[in-house]
Amino acid sequence: MAKQDYIIKNREWLEAKSREDGVKPLDKGIYYKVISSGKADAQKPNRSSVVVAHYTGCTINGKKFDSSRGGAPLAIRLRELIPGWIIALQQMRVGDRWEIYIPAEMGYGRFSQPGIPGGSTLVFDIELIGVG
Repeated sequence: MAKQDYIIKNREWLEAKSREDGVKPLDKGIYYKVISSGKADAQKPNRSSVVVAHYTGCTINGKKFDSSRGGAPLAIRLRELIPGWIIALQQMRVGDRWEIYIPAEMGYGRFSQPGIPGGSTLVFDIELIGVG
């Protein structure tokens, strides 16, 4: 598939996903669906927070490119992650598990990463375990 066709296919997939039941918008074209919720008064991270999370990332065809499940959770300062994670995780509370749909512009853009072609919409299953 030509690169431009791939980019268009990813944008169309995200547009269709955005119309599904239970899928809600965030800023910058990011969407999410709640898998499970933590306590309503649980802590939310900010850009400077260290977040602890389990996650699985895949492309729109379901090809997994990364996962912390089966190992130690990710622990990293939120501002060091891709823009899509920074925006989405600031809306999550500890204990929340969301499926997040990130347009390429809020992920890796036109640049390819191992297992991720440039222009990819990213799909992450993220469970926020802790905030420090």
